[in-house]
Amino acid sequence: MYGFGRRPRPGAAARIGLMGSLAVREQRRRTPVSELEFAGCTPVRASVAEIEGPEWEGRRLEYWHRETETAWRVEASVSPYHEGPAARLVALVRQICMARGSGAEYFGNMDLRFREDEGTLGDIMQADQTVYLHPGRARLPGPAHLIVGEDDFPDVVLEVDHTTDVRRGKLVANEEWGFPEVWVETPDREAPSRPRSLRPGLRIHLLEAGRYVESEASRAFPGWRAEEIHRALNEFALSAETEADLWRVGRALGEREGTAPEDDALMRRMEQRGHARGMAAGHARGMAAAVIRMLRRRGIEVSPSRVATLIADTSADRVVEAALAADSEADFLARLGG
Repeated sequence: MYGFGRRPRPGAAARIGLMGSLAVREQRRRTPVSELEFAGCTPVRASVAEIEGPEWEGRRLEYWHRETETAWRVEASVSPYHEGPAARLVALVRQICMARGSGAEYFGNMDLRFREDEGTLGDIMQADQTVYLHPGRARLPGPAHLIVGEDDFPDVVLEVDHTTDVRRGKLVANEEWGFPEVWVETPDREAPSRPRSLRPGLRIHLLEAGRYVESEASRAFPGWRAEEIHRALNEFALSAETEADLWRVGRALGEREGTAPEDDALMRRMEQRGHARGMAAGHARGMAAAVIRMLRRRGIEVSPSRVATLIADTSADRVVEAALAADSEADFLARLGG
């Protein structure tokens, strides 16, 4: 077992070398599944046919071991406090990408697999969220799963420890399989079944020479610190601090890659709309000032704010006619429907 990358696609090893040498990963000892712990999970028997069949479709599991046909199923039911951070990360990265000027791709609760030496698919892990920052140049997973050694790794894998603890099981496998950056988020909202050893917060694990080291900041998202990410994942509405963080990280990515907010289609449309509204507002202010001067020359004083409000949706010809015909402020306002 654990025949990672035995049948890679052409060029796969070179790309994987950027995130951890394939050869190094093959030479590393693979921790036997008997030595891994899956806190908050229940082991159940699941054959190869069952795990691939419809009865396990949409399954939520931590790990499936092919050799013993054992699946560790998460005990807790699906809840917004577990699923929320994974969905919120997508929203946050989208805003970062708008500031960067190019999009990302997300694969959510995706199966992570490898091939055995004989070519069959091996064990399964499931990530809570996966982010590809450069989908246009990455070898993306297929419709069913990511295969280590054949598909490119995501830039970030998110694991949410709401009622689980990945440190003694899933994280060990993530390291040995070679995933370059894993975030482990423990939400602020606690569950009664949460392991007592867990405290709210986010931990960033970066692969360095085949081993994970904990980092204060992300490598994939330059300058985005663990405490900032944790705050953003637990906010019901974006704070001013988080909005500033997202813009800063997005622009850091953009400057590194030569892109700008104007390269994003939505940002470009918003900028065009803002420009058009600004032009319209400037035209309205100019028209209001001209009308006020016209009336004052005729000895009629009017309220600038009322004039600006009334002429906003009125044609220039009608405004001028009213200004020339009116004999008082009240008459002018009445002619414009005020």
